Amino acid sequence: MEHTLFYLFSALTVGSALAVVLHKNTVNAAVCLLLSLLGVAGIFALLDALLLSVLLILVYAGAVVALFLFIVMLLKPQTKPNKPYKKISIAAGAFGAALLGLGLCSFVTRGQFPTAPAAEVFHAGLKDYGAMLFTTYLLPVQVVGFLLLIAMLGVIVLSKKFEGQEDAK
Repeated sequence: MEHTLFYLFSALTVGSALAVVLHKNTVNAAVCLLLSLLGVAGIFALLDALLLSVLLILVYAGAVVALFLFIVMLLKPQTKPNKPYKKISIAAGAFGAALLGLGLCSFVTRGQFPTAPAAEVFHAGLKDYGAMLFTTYLLPVQVVGFLLLIAMLGVIVLSKKFEGQEDAK
């Protein structure tokens, strides 16, 4: 059962990550990003990292994807007709795909993952996480909070419509 869930979550993660890159509609791409993050949270839950799983859902899936959707819907990007690819871009893409295929074939035929010795199991509770968060990692948490505040102010400034002012060119 565990293997089946792992393959299900892995397929969900990889498929929706590909959809993020391949979708032309930015709202659909943001929803696919949400699905990809939910798949990663499911893999964390299978690894018994329940706190990481819940934090991933709350912080990234809840806040960051909501912020992306807010920005995308607020700025209303104009869709322009796609220009045809230049020959150099096609050649570079084909060369990159060939290198990726060569690397995958080489790994399948000769590669093996090294087996690591069994690690000691460490069970940390929420109290331990909280103590580390407010002692050892206090400065990084404050810096991230400040960066999120700056991002929120940037969104507000970008979304504000100024009336009566002409574009300065």
